[in-house]
Amino acid sequence: MQQERCSSSDRPLDPGGLLTRDAERSAARLGCAAVDFPVAVVLPAGGSGERMGLPTPKQFCTILNRPLISYTIQAFERLSWIVTVVVVVATENHDLMLNIVRKFNHTKVKVVHGGTTRHRSIFNGLQAFSNTTDSLTPKPKVVIIHDAVRPFVEEDLLLKITLAAKEQGASGAIRPLVSTVIATTSEGYLDHSLERAKYRASEMPQGFLYDIIFQAYQQCSEFDFEFGTECLHLALQYCGTNAKLIEGPPTLWKVTYKRDLAAAEAIIKETLSMSACIIAGAEAEAVELAKTLQKNLNMMETDVISCAKESNTEYLSKTRNFIHISMSGSSFSGVPEMVKRFEDIGHARLYPLVVVWVQLNMTKQSVDSQKTDELTAFMGLASEVKQGNVLLYGIEIDHSKVPEQWERSVERLTQITVALIRDRNAALTGQLLHA
Repeated sequence: MQQERCSSSDRPLDPGGLLTRDAERSAARLGCAAVDFPVAVVLPAGGSGERMGLPTPKQFCTILNRPLISYTIQAFERLSWIVTVVVVVATENHDLMLNIVRKFNHTKVKVVHGGTTRHRSIFNGLQAFSNTTDSLTPKPKVVIIHDAVRPFVEEDLLLKITLAAKEQGASGAIRPLVSTVIATTSEGYLDHSLERAKYRASEMPQGFLYDIIFQAYQQCSEFDFEFGTECLHLALQYCGTNAKLIEGPPTLWKVTYKRDLAAAEAIIKETLSMSACIIAGAEAEAVELAKTLQKNLNMMETDVISCAKESNTEYLSKTRNFIHISMSGSSFSGVPEMVKRFEDIGHARLYPLVVVWVQLNMTKQSVDSQKTDELTAFMGLASEVKQGNVLLYGIEIDHSKVPEQWERSVERLTQITVALIRDRNAALTGQLLHA
């Protein structure tokens, strides 16, 4: 198991978060300063996903070629002050989970077998820390219990939950009720309704002093294990620990139904499209186009760099969207070299990268054979790198000395580029579109 330094990563830390990178770094420093005790996580992931209506359990359904549970693991694993993430899965999914851990390089995960119910699975996860001889799962001071299908959990909330659990013994996230709760009679008629303002929805994550929640589960009845759902209630019932309740953000929603997968994918795509790096060739026309495109992409955080700096890993690791502008007839080698560096640093392991190759034609006259050879090489590279989670697109734009015509072409280029970055449509890779 690797110990991470007390700093944030350049990769998107929380696909559902709206924080800036500087805010994330401040939060990371705050977390490191405030949490000076071991913290672990238990993710029960043994559910069958019956409500999803799919043969694959929802935690293993893929979003952008990556299982949902991997996003949730990353939300915790990226924090230096969280030591271990115990993932509890059904026995038949044990090998599948191990493959996910290896493929996406999750370094803090231990996989254990679940039980027949949610509470039994959580207890199995907690018991993984009771084996003091296992150096991979040291006993934590605080343990966080979270749903494997809630990937959009923010660090600020996790920090509040953790510190409240250490102080109070137990803590949990809550949200206001959206609908009024009613009670019905056995005949199916309205009995009474609850005053919505007095009640809250219990959510995840929930935090506990490890000794308290472990003791509570040791005292659980068979009825609790079979039918219970609320961990906070167990801490109160068996240990007398009254949880501190903390209101969480709207991003705490849980992927429950098939439509929620599409919503989760939209959130991740939107967040990934917030920044881009424009790499311009040395020619004055390429630099001018890069600066104009930067102005047009005002909804994104963009940097313009020269080809001389594109080998700098610092620039490559800042974003997952790249726009490479080169003149027609110039060398195409810069693109495959850049993709090779992505592979070397593992930049596409967690999220798909988008590379838009923009070819600026100064004249409509070109040597057909040369153009055909270049397009063939481009299509071959796009097909090859797609296997490594890099989506390579091509856009051809003709330069015009007529200002109105040139403005329309650049605007069209902007629209196509934004659509490619936002949609991340693998079906369009390898095609040379025209602006």
